Amino acid sequence: MKHVFKTMVTVATSILLATTATDSFAQIPGNLREDSLYIRKNYSKLERLIPMRDGVKLFTSIYVPKDESKKYPIMLDRTPYSVAPYGEDKYKMSLGPSMLFAKEGYIIVYQDVRGKYMSEGEFVAVKPFIPNKTKKTDVDESSDTYDTIEWLLKNLPTNNGKVGTWGISAPGFYTTMTAIEAHPALKAASPQAPVTDWFMGDDRHHNGAFFLMGTFSFLSSYGAPRPEPTTQTAPQFSNFGTPDSYEFYKNIGPIKNINEKILKGENVIWNQMMENESYNEFWKSRTPVPHLKNITPAILTVGGWFDQEDLYGPLKTFAGIEKNSPKTSNFLVMGPWIHGGWSRVKGDVLGNIRFDSDTGPFYRENIELAFFNHHLKGEKDPQLPKAYIFETGSNVWKKYDAWPPKQSQEKNLYFHAKGKLSFEAPKATPTSFMEYLSDPNKPVPFTSEIRNVRGADFMYEDQRFAATRPDVLVYESDVLTEDVIISGNVMADLFVSTTGTDADFVVKLIDVYPGDAPNNSPIPGTKMGGFQLMVRGEVMRSKFRKSFSKPEAMVPNKVEEVKFDMQDAAHCFKKGHKIMVQVQSSWFPLVDRNPQKFVNIYKASESDFQKATHKVYSTPSQPSHVKVRVVK
Repeated sequence: MKHVFKTMVTVATSILLATTATDSFAQIPGNLREDSLYIRKNYSKLERLIPMRDGVKLFTSIYVPKDESKKYPIMLDRTPYSVAPYGEDKYKMSLGPSMLFAKEGYIIVYQDVRGKYMSEGEFVAVKPFIPNKTKKTDVDESSDTYDTIEWLLKNLPTNNGKVGTWGISAPGFYTTMTAIEAHPALKAASPQAPVTDWFMGDDRHHNGAFFLMGTFSFLSSYGAPRPEPTTQTAPQFSNFGTPDSYEFYKNIGPIKNINEKILKGENVIWNQMMENESYNEFWKSRTPVPHLKNITPAILTVGGWFDQEDLYGPLKTFAGIEKNSPKTSNFLVMGPWIHGGWSRVKGDVLGNIRFDSDTGPFYRENIELAFFNHHLKGEKDPQLPKAYIFETGSNVWKKYDAWPPKQSQEKNLYFHAKGKLSFEAPKATPTSFMEYLSDPNKPVPFTSEIRNVRGADFMYEDQRFAATRPDVLVYESDVLTEDVIISGNVMADLFVSTTGTDADFVVKLIDVYPGDAPNNSPIPGTKMGGFQLMVRGEVMRSKFRKSFSKPEAMVPNKVEEVKFDMQDAAHCFKKGHKIMVQVQSSWFPLVDRNPQKFVNIYKASESDFQKATHKVYSTPSQPSHVKVRVVK
């Protein structure tokens, strides 16, 4: 299954499987059998090669309602993950953002993007937008969408002249691009967990730190050469030789060994990662945010608070449109979901955590379908708030007329000596810091589980396994005497020193359950007393503390400020709970190991890796803290 849904429940991975009239449905869940039969009964499938302005043809699968007595809007999903199944007699088992769209009556279109699967041309990952096109060969994802919509309007006689676009993850990026210099018929777009900046916070890097495990696994297939159009997916690397990713990536050694031992220099996208260590023009040109100006379609941006891949994207896409295109009908939805979790499942639980309602169906019917029906079919305006936000902890949907909420105020959670945490600033004490020894040969694991697939479980896993390590600092508040609700950006602001010349700093904001918390976990036998739920966790590569474009060495033993975006959260720390912050310098193999020496890490050798002692300070002049927005 492709990148979009690979972290979802197993049954969802069958959604894109092909079916024919003679297929056996015995092994398919009943709802999918019903959906498949409905599609065959009510839809005809067309496959076309649609020409772009430069002559390149893009492979497109088109599902058209058989009832020709009506006019239908078009829903378009452009994807690098295949429009499979191929063949006009082979149908998807589900259509649209959800089957609600198929049953509502939409023309639903899927397209292999340029250079992927059965489309012609050369694939360029997160292809830069070209703002001033002067010739037919000046093509990008915006122009390819424009040309596709133009063809669809002219060649599908039952369309009503209105188009919507949607997509999750990389298709979310393509959806964002559809809204830039949009075709006049494009009336609504929904970028969902959209890839937005592969260096700053989505998928491949966070604050300059390389997300090793997910990137290698994904790019081993996604970046593999495709000499000619094909219906086949390049195989993903699977020869781990161990069920333990910690062991596998430790044994590989420095990152450069991945190319030498496994990829052999043939993976173009991996090579691009290795050749662009800092935030240079290669990365800057690939984010759509600066181009989100004069956006004419209505935008519904969607994300999940437990998204293991693209939490950054929806938040920055929404904010970019608010800033650069303030007149746009621009909406944000954030729910208690992992990557893509809003699109298929109930959304009532994640691991041990219950959300007390079926958030998935609520979103699909009352928000997503209502949004598109209004803009593409002229149905009643659902009167969506600017920000429709699920607040974890309290498990309630909140409606705000701005994000972050206007009623939220910035407050600092200060670190104190001996591991105390409070909203009160530190006072002068004999002990002004806490310290730990960070050893790249014994990095802090990102999960307590033995696994090779990253998955999403680490996003809501009990963090007590990390809190007990000597190389993890723990700061904890007193028991809360009232609810503390945060909504908006979370920012880490550390005052640190190191005996090395580079270091990573991982900060986790955690909700600590009381010891007598009820054992209401959906996983039988789980005891929730003392459970440590990670509300937000983020990493910063300190060489980028002053500039992501110009890395700079740390001066050994000099106290320096390392400040970084931890992205947003909406959470209620309930009365009787505690607030905790953990600080560490490795998160392995989710994030690659920092040698703790100022070098180009992608070219580092084993001899470059060294132990280092890190100190985190908490004084009136060096007040390490986590900044949150508290709602009163």
